[in-house]
Amino acid sequence: MENLILAIETSCDETAASVIKNGTEILSNVVASQIESQKRFGGVVPEIASRHHVEQITIVIEEALEKANIEPSDLNAVAVTEGPGLVGALLVGINAAKAFAFSHGLPIIGVHHIAGHIYASSLVEPMQFPLLALVVSGGHTELVYMKEHGSFEVIGETRDDAAGEAYDKVARVLNMPYPGGPHIDRLAHEAEKGVEFPRAWLEENSYDFSFSGLKSAVINYKHNMEQRGEEIVPEEVAKGFQDSVVEVLTTKTVKAAKELNVKQVIVAGGVSANRGLRESLSEALAKEGIPFVAPPLHLCTDNAAMIGACAAYMYEAGVRGDLSMNGLPGKELKSWARS
Repeated sequence: MENLILAIETSCDETAASVIKNGTEILSNVVASQIESQKRFGGVVPEIASRHHVEQITIVIEEALEKANIEPSDLNAVAVTEGPGLVGALLVGINAAKAFAFSHGLPIIGVHHIAGHIYASSLVEPMQFPLLALVVSGGHTELVYMKEHGSFEVIGETRDDAAGEAYDKVARVLNMPYPGGPHIDRLAHEAEKGVEFPRAWLEENSYDFSFSGLKSAVINYKHNMEQRGEEIVPEEVAKGFQDSVVEVLTTKTVKAAKELNVKQVIVAGGVSANRGLRESLSEALAKEGIPFVAPPLHLCTDNAAMIGACAAYMYEAGVRGDLSMNGLPGKELKSWARS
């Protein structure tokens, strides 16, 4: 594989651009975050996210090319997140990518956001097939089986709240700032014991997840403690909540990995930066002798390098988009493998 790809990611509240060489080497990876702007609202406001993208997109693309010391004429293709995500945010990146591709005579490749998160691991070490990816983010919690590059089979997914969504809602209940995940993770490691919260295992042999009941259990616990005039220890609530989430995610991932006899397990998405989850998966998979890959923290949250990594393999497989590309907020994860 010999290619240079400019990748753009604007699916939520990060405006990002990256230049990726051969699907494995990051020449630049620029991210303009909106966390400080969105923090005062306790979450992402789509209209504000879109406006920030409009302000930042050209600056971020120019910086990515400059840092990589690359001219547009050196590129093989332009890649952009096509979905899922916030439609207004997606459209900013897509229209920027289409304009860039058209003006420089380059092919354009639309990338699925979750496929991008999975391919972040290829920037760390080669993917070994068949593999299992646990995708955990603010909007997604899925177990994805891959038998080869571009082959995606979702074998389990959340039936209600995504793991990251549950983290943010519980953090709000505990009066922590957005984004709540890192704060819950930090507090959980400060507690010696945790409040006992339920685990949602669902039906036997199901690889689906459910975190809505756990979120409700935390809210009810807080209300009951307040009504009795008893003190709430945030660290113990955080540990109890995180222990429940991590135990279910780890147990189902390890079970699926053994059943499918995979050669590698990948954790991906924003919640994969969670220390408790990384430690639990690493320990459990090591006991089973299954190789485990967790990307560095800067590749866990939304970035364009992961989009470029995925696009490099799509480019090699002959996958191309066109200038009629549109934002697909509900885009499904579909295979693009040659077979």
